[in-house]
Amino acid sequence: MDLYLLVKWVHVLSSTILFGFGAGTAWYLWQAHRTRDPATIASVGRMVVRADWIFTGTSGLVQPASGVYLVLRAGWPPDASWLVAAYGLYALAFACWVPVVGLQIRAQRLAQHAADSGKPLPPEYGRVMRAWFALGWPAFLGLLGVFWLMIAKPALW
Repeated sequence: MDLYLLVKWVHVLSSTILFGFGAGTAWYLWQAHRTRDPATIASVGRMVVRADWIFTGTSGLVQPASGVYLVLRAGWPPDASWLVAAYGLYALAFACWVPVVGLQIRAQRLAQHAADSGKPLPPEYGRVMRAWFALGWPAFLGLLGVFWLMIAKPALW
């Protein structure tokens, strides 16, 4: 296998991990949140945060690095409209993901504190989760857009 195909394989694999873990961890945290049980939320939240750092974060770094190599090696103009749109959507997803991880950490800690003290979830927990939910959608839709752009490669302007 030549280097280009290896990097392309890594790029596709890491995009799958990025999207899959992003959607999967969001699903599990949301399901834990729906229980309203602080101990469940704290436990699932710990796993979600760890998975986001290990898998989503790592693949999020691999994507632009491998993508730049592929663009240059394949001879695509780096300023092609579909690539510029993909850069923008990827930046949007990343800009949403960074605070989402912080919100997940905050929600997990609030839930852990409630579980440890035997109290219900505090009002701040609800505000944190609303913000988490609101930021998750643009990230999710942005990555869907990037997938479409990578496949269709449309001339947008």
